[in-house]
Amino acid sequence: MAAQEMLRTEALIIGAGPGGYVAGIRLGQLKKKAIVVEKDKPGGICLNVGCIPSKALINAAKYYDKIKNHGAEIGLLADNVRVDMVQMQSWKGDVVSKLTGGVKTLLKANGCDYRTGTAKLVSRNTVEVTDAAGVVTTIQADNIIIATGSRPIEIPGFKFDGNRIVDSTGALDFRAVPERFIVVGGGYIGIEIGTLYAKLGSKVTVVEALPTILAGNDPEIIQLVARKLKKLGVEIMTGAKAKSWTETGGKAAVTLEVAGRDVTLEADKVLVAVGRRPNSEGLGLEQVGVKIEKGFVPVDKHLRTNVPGIFAIGDVAGQPMLAHKASKEAEIAAEIIAGHRAEFDVRCIPAVIFSDPEVATAGISAEEATTRGRKVKVGKFPFVALGRAIANADTDGFVKVIIDAETKEVLGIHVVGNGASDIIAEAALAIEMGALADDLALTIHAHPTLPEAIMEAAKASLGEAIHIQNR
Repeated sequence: MAAQEMLRTEALIIGAGPGGYVAGIRLGQLKKKAIVVEKDKPGGICLNVGCIPSKALINAAKYYDKIKNHGAEIGLLADNVRVDMVQMQSWKGDVVSKLTGGVKTLLKANGCDYRTGTAKLVSRNTVEVTDAAGVVTTIQADNIIIATGSRPIEIPGFKFDGNRIVDSTGALDFRAVPERFIVVGGGYIGIEIGTLYAKLGSKVTVVEALPTILAGNDPEIIQLVARKLKKLGVEIMTGAKAKSWTETGGKAAVTLEVAGRDVTLEADKVLVAVGRRPNSEGLGLEQVGVKIEKGFVPVDKHLRTNVPGIFAIGDVAGQPMLAHKASKEAEIAAEIIAGHRAEFDVRCIPAVIFSDPEVATAGISAEEATTRGRKVKVGKFPFVALGRAIANADTDGFVKVIIDAETKEVLGIHVVGNGASDIIAEAALAIEMGALADDLALTIHAHPTLPEAIMEAAKASLGEAIHIQNR
């Protein structure tokens, strides 16, 4: 269809997730004319079907589990506590709409135009946008930012059907709690969603091909999370590969390969969460000469691709695939386009897993530091010795602070325990500003609070902990 409209702009952003919409807002603040194009809903995967709705449901499941299984020990007696999944999904929808509605409002308030449609590059600075009715708008832009995100990986024999075999989006939209639930993939998405449904009453089995769940994390942390999963009745099968499935008697019969033999398990729903792949296809990137490696678009520290005027940010631009990394890259790309000096120069990108207990990390591990030739000291403080954690009736976990033995520089902070997601910001700030263990140890922390554990672990790394015995 011939183009019906021709537009001209200084910057065009393809994708309105935590990368794209932030780029649009920042460009508007910098007085640059910008247009954001999104084929689905504003807010992208994170706000609509990822980070936000998953945390809403995880929080609801946490309340339910606390009241049903742990209320009596603190004197809260409740009879006939039950789950209304339809109401829970309705509440989750309200949470999502509040945030996604705010995205368009913020873009408009900052003078950034928003268009719905599918974008494709036809030249280095020309993009065709096709809307739902098939009407094509041609946009000429001095600069283009690719912020198209990623999608779940499908594995052979487990095509997503939205009913029996689901991706994370489908798993966050169940209208009833599945009686038996198989999670293929023991990474952070599988563990978060598996824990959520275990708390709501599902019999959950996690199937992981690697020797451990949450691979790449501190083994002590993994051990603690695995122990809690077992308490929740979750079965973890490591070294297990999902081969195929068949519909049998209204259930999925899933065949796994474990230690060279086949095992069959039945489930009402099967979540496949084995990772995500970047959305770089169908955009016309190759045709205009943009380099693509294993699906990702390589960029420099200014978020520039190999083609002048074309930038890439977020999941499509490489690991780690985290919303906050995308937002930071968005601001930098916008500032570069506006002629400012900026570059992606960060010491650490914090990461959080909303498991039970939560896991949060900033910086490097003791093993990684040693591999890099640093002599390290480790300070560890358990939540079981922390006043606030005891008062919260939630004492699983610890804080581990890794410092350079000679300079006392903070290299990494690893937290496992509920509340980890909130206290990791202090850790990221400490590493980003080049703090020493003394900076954390000498800072007066409010009592009783969870961040005191960071102060105590820093003191422990110096052999000065107050509320535990120093090694």
